[in-house]
Amino acid sequence: MQRRGAERVKAILDAAEEILATDGYDAATLKAAGERAGIPTASVYHYFSDRHQVDAELMRRHADALWVRVTEAFEGDDPPATLDGAVDTVVDAMLAYFREHPSCVELWFARRSDALEELVRTFDEAMAEQLWRFALDRGLLRPDTPPMVLRLAFETSNRLFDVAFRVAPVSGDDAVLTELGRMLTSYLRTYAPERSA
Repeated sequence: MQRRGAERVKAILDAAEEILATDGYDAATLKAAGERAGIPTASVYHYFSDRHQVDAELMRRHADALWVRVTEAFEGDDPPATLDGAVDTVVDAMLAYFREHPSCVELWFARRSDALEELVRTFDEAMAEQLWRFALDRGLLRPDTPPMVLRLAFETSNRLFDVAFRVAPVSGDDAVLTELGRMLTSYLRTYAPERSA
């Protein structure tokens, strides 16, 4: 019974994600997800009381996958050795993920519920903390750099990614993304030791 329930939950989530990616947020109703998954609507409500629960679970999936992607980029064989490289690594990893997962873009930037807002905020704060420690450990930022600096950088990048994907919904607008990198790099350089700027 439990396995069947887990399979149905996965089927509903996968169907909702497909609908988000192809038809957008408004089309990804519980009824539509159930129909695509081949699960009667009444049964869908057995697993999810409303679409916000589905949205939140999908966002958790995306946040976990994005965390792994960014973390691997920093912990791999060739981690960034400069502040500019660190900014490029984060921006490139997030951009690639957003381009590969349009359903994530639909949820990440629209913030249609308090739960989604909280999940994005939690991700940003945790990632900012991790990258702040990485930059301090490698001397890319001055030792007196407050953690707030990286939190502000993530908040700024979210806003600019949002603009980029509003201008060009499928791939993100390259001009906006270029400015995103320039703004973050310029800001963070003000906290860099002379040698790593």
